[in-house]
Amino acid sequence: MRSWSVIAILAVSQFVMVLDSTVMNVSISVVAADLGTSITGMQAAITFYALTMAAFMLTGGKLGDLMGRARAFKIGAVIYGIGSLTTSLSPNLTVLLIGWSLVEGLGAVLVIPAIASLAAINYTGKARVTAFSILGAVTGLAAAVGPLLGGVMTTYLSWRYVFVAETVVMIAVLFAAKLIRDVPRDRSVRIDLLSVAASAGGLSLIVYGVLQSKTWGWLAPQHPPEIDGNEIAPLGVSPVAYLLLAGVIVLWLFVLRQRTLAASGRKPLLRVQLFRIPALRSGLGGFLAQYFAIAALFFVVPVYLQTMLGRDALQTGVKILPLSVGLVLFSVLGSWLTARRSARFIARGGQITMAVGTLLVIASVGTDLRSAAFAAGMFVIGSGFGLLASQLGNVNMSAVEEKDTSEVGGLQGTFQNLGSSFGTAVAGSVFILLLSSGFVSAVGDTESLTPAERQQVTASVDDAGVPIVSGEQARTLVLDAGGTPDAAQAVSQAYSDAQITALQQALFVVFALLVLALLFSRHLPNRIPDPAPGPDDQRSAA
Repeated sequence: MRSWSVIAILAVSQFVMVLDSTVMNVSISVVAADLGTSITGMQAAITFYALTMAAFMLTGGKLGDLMGRARAFKIGAVIYGIGSLTTSLSPNLTVLLIGWSLVEGLGAVLVIPAIASLAAINYTGKARVTAFSILGAVTGLAAAVGPLLGGVMTTYLSWRYVFVAETVVMIAVLFAAKLIRDVPRDRSVRIDLLSVAASAGGLSLIVYGVLQSKTWGWLAPQHPPEIDGNEIAPLGVSPVAYLLLAGVIVLWLFVLRQRTLAASGRKPLLRVQLFRIPALRSGLGGFLAQYFAIAALFFVVPVYLQTMLGRDALQTGVKILPLSVGLVLFSVLGSWLTARRSARFIARGGQITMAVGTLLVIASVGTDLRSAAFAAGMFVIGSGFGLLASQLGNVNMSAVEEKDTSEVGGLQGTFQNLGSSFGTAVAGSVFILLLSSGFVSAVGDTESLTPAERQQVTASVDDAGVPIVSGEQARTLVLDAGGTPDAAQAVSQAYSDAQITALQQALFVVFALLVLALLFSRHLPNRIPDPAPGPDDQRSAA
């Protein structure tokens, strides 16, 4: 390769970008208690972090073209470092949302597209394939290390030290970035603000609607917002349905705007004709499904372990460790297989493996998640993720010409983070909604409770109607409401059973999406075209 230093800088940056959310997920209950917020508040923070990146990733890629990829990379590193420092000092959820979900997210939208583009600029030929394989492996490594690192830091020190370390790393990256070679910036690039607003607005409406479904209901209103005591549910329909419909309309207007700009000779924020490339469509779809599955798992499993079973962050990280081990091992195996098997064979094998692993996890879910089958299922899921991580980045970049690598880098980041935000929002909301209905059913089905006691128990949990309590807390609530010990034990047992069912059904959503992604991956290439030999390859041949 031309120089190992450049890919090392890019890989360290990629590692930090991926590490962030996995650390927060495994520390979710501790962070919630530390900031005086709830699990649903943390779900919002995690979702909006990914959403910020998804909504503005295309804009970040265009800014990289306009100001130069290396400059965008450096500015993004500064913004990300400021966000990390703010996050480490957060006294409450509001500051966390600003520092982590917003500022760090905005820094990432400059850094992530630049990483892919600078790798393509600094390496050619077979060296470029190696560079993208390294980035894929590092992505897998960060996702693997994050839960355990977050568990150790949170249990023995504080989750805040992770973000302090990220600040220090980004300062080091900023000084080392002078080694990165760039190409002249494109002065002809113009950023259409209407397109930026439409893409960000449409995605935000959809994700926010999904996030609120657990409280407001999908179609029939359950606990809709109120103004002056009047519920906001036009025509008897939940606000969620209107948000989703509005989001789809705004995104369609975004697509129309891009076509209009292209037809008039102006440069759109997104060249929608890129989606006509079959391999790119399949690759981006794979990214979305892959990160949906991981984000969903990294939310519902830690919430179950910490809130329902009372496990600490380190114990949670240990439970996720088999997934991490499979991810690392099969990222390396997938990279080795690249020269021996087709990208389609490896990537679809990864999708099938993730789906099978999810089924194993669903079948093995028990009260304490201690079974060997659960650990095996997590390992299989991680193995499938590793195979996908080793292929999809190279598939996407190889599907387009070099001039389009920056835009595809932005698209790749958009789909990755859109998958993460949807995974946390959809699976998390399904899980929390099922917990809510399970708790209410457990209280309602206990015959030894009087109507007054039932009403007092349900009213004391959560005014929003979304209780997230453990079986022991449910027992205490019944006793505090005047119920007998036998009634309290009956509610606790029924609710514990409902928790397992909720976890299984939330994970089934993940399995269903992985199966659908497999159906839409038929256009992955059998063979990625050999890259044109670069100077390093020519010297080696000589």
